[in-house]
Amino acid sequence: MSLCVKSLKVTYNPINEINTFTNGDWVSGQVTLEVVKDCQIDSLLIKFKGKADVLWSERYGQTTVVYHAKDKYFSFKHYFIQEKNIGDSSVIAPGCHVYPFTFQIPFENIPSSFKGSVGKIVYSLEARLHRSLRIDKTDSAFITFVSKGDLNTVPCLMTPQHESKDKKMKVFSSGTVSMDVDIEKTGFYQGEGLKVLACIQNNSSREIRPKYCVYRKHSFFAKGKRKIHTKDLCKEVGDPIPPSTNQKVTRIITIPHDVEPSILNCSIIKVEYRVRVYLDIKFASDPAIKFPIIILPASHVPAMEPPPAASGFGFEPFGNLNPPVWGFVPPQPQPPPAPQPFDAPPPYEAHGMYPSFTDVGTKYQ
Repeated sequence: MSLCVKSLKVTYNPINEINTFTNGDWVSGQVTLEVVKDCQIDSLLIKFKGKADVLWSERYGQTTVVYHAKDKYFSFKHYFIQEKNIGDSSVIAPGCHVYPFTFQIPFENIPSSFKGSVGKIVYSLEARLHRSLRIDKTDSAFITFVSKGDLNTVPCLMTPQHESKDKKMKVFSSGTVSMDVDIEKTGFYQGEGLKVLACIQNNSSREIRPKYCVYRKHSFFAKGKRKIHTKDLCKEVGDPIPPSTNQKVTRIITIPHDVEPSILNCSIIKVEYRVRVYLDIKFASDPAIKFPIIILPASHVPAMEPPPAASGFGFEPFGNLNPPVWGFVPPQPQPPPAPQPFDAPPPYEAHGMYPSFTDVGTKYQ
């Protein structure tokens, strides 16, 4: 007997050249069902959902412990065909049938799409066809969601940072070195130049050299455990500073244009960045200053009216994690809710909700 259903396919319509979506955008598409003969169908639906998932395992002697956690942000469902009573079914004629759909991404503060070594944040469209006494047939498509961020609407992102560090030389050299370092703000767009201003005093007997590094930190959380992956993104070396010399040094470091935006609004996955400024001293430990920075997406091209600033890149807890399904009618502009105040992001190493760990080197703390 030949198969009744030839194919089931879900597709969506891009709204910009880079094929991304942000808060408040409408996601429209179609489910295409092709059948080769009259086919009885109990139900056909499309589901739009957003979720985060973390999974890894660790060995402790002869025991393997699995660490798993997940967050659910929203789940919308729409039936094209639905059985009203047990045993009810619809007969679909042979041919290709197209079922259009439209969803709106919530304005709530939800994290950007992400894929890491042991965790991911995904936004998916899943079509499901159900027939009695048969395995369900499914097809999925994934969208790339980028949370809204704007330096002009989140004041803490424009906050300058300042730090100083002194070091007294002990072995193989004498004297002291010190540095006073400023960066002009906290938030930066992908591809933007990050200006570092440093006043360096070399009152030692050795030549020193300023160095700079921007690095990324992925943190995954499950069952009270944290798993960390760090990666240096770019390193730069300044000119040497001779002994008994004071110098003011300016360095502009370009944020890589292809790095993922910071993710600070997910309880089980964090994507964080830091700038490390340090003095390279031979035969001595290097004094270092580290600044947390926040990286925002370079641009957004919304499909409709832009969402309010407070609904995008923020640091407050989530609002309603199960917002109502937006209707399946032609999109109508929605008035933006009133913006809410933002608090400054917590210090890089001071997330109170996380346990402390001693298995991570001090280089990336």
